[in-house]
Amino acid sequence: MLFTALPIFMMIVLPGVFIFVLWRAAFKSKLEWGMDAGSTIFLIAWLFQSANWSWIGIWVRYVWIVLLAVALIMSWRKIRALPIKVAYTGSQKFSLAIYGFLMLVFGYYNVMIITSYTTKEEGIDLVFPLKEGAYYVGHGGDHVMMNYHNEYPPQKYALDILGLNGLGTRAKGFLPEELNKYAIYGDSLISPCNGTVVKSENDLVDMTPPEMDSDHPEGNHVLLICDQHPATVLLAHMQQGSVAVVEGDNVTTGQYLGKVGNSGNTSEPHLHIHAELDGEGVPIRFDGRFLVRNRVIKPGK
Repeated sequence: MLFTALPIFMMIVLPGVFIFVLWRAAFKSKLEWGMDAGSTIFLIAWLFQSANWSWIGIWVRYVWIVLLAVALIMSWRKIRALPIKVAYTGSQKFSLAIYGFLMLVFGYYNVMIITSYTTKEEGIDLVFPLKEGAYYVGHGGDHVMMNYHNEYPPQKYALDILGLNGLGTRAKGFLPEELNKYAIYGDSLISPCNGTVVKSENDLVDMTPPEMDSDHPEGNHVLLICDQHPATVLLAHMQQGSVAVVEGDNVTTGQYLGKVGNSGNTSEPHLHIHAELDGEGVPIRFDGRFLVRNRVIKPGK
């Protein structure tokens, strides 16, 4: 989740350029307009679903939908009297080929995202482990495009949960060093099920973003087995000194476990949760819902 210039370019500059070209380009035919419009629609649809919008505000993605609709209407008014196709020059044929290529690429990306929304594998149903506030799925789903954990079999269906502030961002700033500027930092974690604690850690320091402790990947954590399923459930990156349970404790659904921190191999405060059985990730559903990136959860509402 480290900040890089590429995601911001993808979320702001790239869609802006595509929409501007669609709006201002001098098309020679409806075919040329349709190819440009199609590639722009597929691009916006892909970014709308797959980009981590908590960096700049979760509502910004809707701005692009509105601007896209405006560009489509205005550009159509300019080209509606044009023929469906004309005799194209070499450069125009090349442009059509580029549009076709972009439609194939972004169309494929959208198909992969759609496949990530569900899984046929049986999983474990849990109660969402955060009680108050607004939370955002930064990584989640059944495809690597939506969830980088998907590449690692034990964490295939892992989720990274971020908090949201009033502006719809995960923090005050892009990557502040002060932990209390992250919306989720210090929020209380509750047990997602009735079960037994099989391991816990409480003494690791909270790292200063973007520093990470790769020697202790889970950081302070609670590992438990729920009564309804043999998988182990890991809640990781908890706040130093906040973990309230130890190995062997029996816990009940809703029982306080500790607080969200920034310990372990993490670039910023968030909750990492996954279920694992025999080295394979197990799908997690919260109150029957399979969560994917860009889902917003408001417990109790």
